[in-house]
This record gives sequence, C-alpha cells and structure tokens, in this order.
Amino acid sequence: MESILSYFETIPSSHRSLILVGGITFFWILEGAVPLFKFKYKKWKHAGPNLFFTLTTVLVNFALAFLLVKTADWTAAYDFGILNWLPTMPLWLHIVLGVLFLDLIGAYLPHLVEHKVKLLWMVHLVHHTDHHVDTTTANRHHPLESMVRFFFTLIGVFSIGTPIGILMLYQSLSVVAAQFTHANIKLPAGWDKTLSWILVSPDMHKVHHHYRLPYTDSNYGNIFSLWDRLFGTYRQYDREAIIYGVDTFPDPEENGSLTGLIKQPFHKYRKPSSLD
Repeated sequence: MESILSYFETIPSSHRSLILVGGITFFWILEGAVPLFKFKYKKWKHAGPNLFFTLTTVLVNFALAFLLVKTADWTAAYDFGILNWLPTMPLWLHIVLGVLFLDLIGAYLPHLVEHKVKLLWMVHLVHHTDHHVDTTTANRHHPLESMVRFFFTLIGVFSIGTPIGILMLYQSLSVVAAQFTHANIKLPAGWDKTLSWILVSPDMHKVHHHYRLPYTDSNYGNIFSLWDRLFGTYRQYDREAIIYGVDTFPDPEENGSLTGLIKQPFHKYRKPSSLD
C-alpha cells in the first residue's frame, strides 16, 4: 500500500492523461462488443462535443490544481480534517476511508446539490441532454460545472484532511469509474446487480440518465453505491426501458451541437416532469 500511495503522490501528468485516454479507448472498444443499446448514430460525430467538454474539464482542473495541493499541504501541516482526527489505523484503512469520504463530499454531494438547486441544474443539464449515453458522456460537463465540482472537491480535501496521494488515487479511480458506468455496455444482469451492492454499476447509473423524474433524481453516486443506499436516493428501473435525455429539453440537434450546449445553462429554467 505504501508503494501505491507513493506512486500517486508523485504521479506524472502523462500517466494521468494515459488513464483518461486509455479508459475511453478501452470502453469505446467494449461498447462495440457488448452494447446495451444498438444506437443508430455517427459515433465520432456524437463524441465531438463530449470530448471537447472532457478537454475543458481537464483544463479547469489543471489550472486550479495548485489550490488542491496547497490545501492538502495545509491540512497535513496543521493536522486538520477528519482523517487526522481519527485514531491511528492501518494504512490500507486510512486510504479506503479517504477515498470513501472524497466520494461523498467531492462527488455524491455536489451531484445531489446540482439536481436540487435550479441554477446549478441548468449548468448540469449539459451532462443530461445526451440522447446516446456512452463512455464519452462521462466528462460531458460544461466548464461552469467543472468549476462547481472542483469547489466541492476542494471542500472535501479541506474537511477530510486528504493527503495528496489519496486525492490523486481517488481522482484516477473516479475517471475510470465514470467511463465505466456511462459506457454503453450490457453486463449480465446478475453481475451488474451484485456489483451495485458495493460499486456504482452501469445499469444503476443509467437509471439516473432516464429522461423523466423521479429517476433523473436518483443514483447520484460516482464510485460507491453506499451513499445512495444510505441516503435513500437509490432507485431501480428496467434497463431496456430507459430513454436518455431530459424531457423538457428534447431537441436532439441543440443537444448535439457544441454551440447549443455551451449556451444551454443560460436558458430559462424548465421544470422537469415526473412519471409519478
């Protein structure tokens, strides 16, 4: 465990880029072999806007990364944060708890807030208006949302007292987890259900991308399914019946246009409708 933590404390940017690109490539190929839906779309054309937003997400995080480093260094210097206040524990447990807490404060919490606050929902909308969810959808976040999520990650590092090695490990796991859960792949139903007791599985997350409430407002988790089950936001739905998108923003042309997506957060709020 020490060697793993040591590696992530000094992980080169090139290695982080390899994880991002390697993950997209792997799941892109897997989608062709075991697709959940046989989309009739031009895959590269669809990927264009999504990959653009992946790039802007990387740029936002890169530009602000020094704040995470400074915050992690400060919490270490002053023994501040949840991890520093807990009794001495084995290194493996320290790492597991650090990743768990970051998943709660840096991923689950902002995702939940984005669905409950109208202004933030309009920013997050870009992620949900994809009519063909696949692995490239994972980082389809408007730059404004990238900044919102970075802010919550910063709060997580500060409040948890996360060492930089655990932070880098978490972010690497988070990237691959998002690519996996958004990938247009069909696991055996039993495997997917079993996996979802611990981790967010593809079927579990696809429910979150159903086009109408209450399913859109469920399954917020990123890596671990624990938080949805603990806080009552877990839902199930027939994966074959899922329809992607948002019912109040149904225009596929706008939702597939880079210009339209950049402008999307500035539309007037349209309340999503519910199946209930």
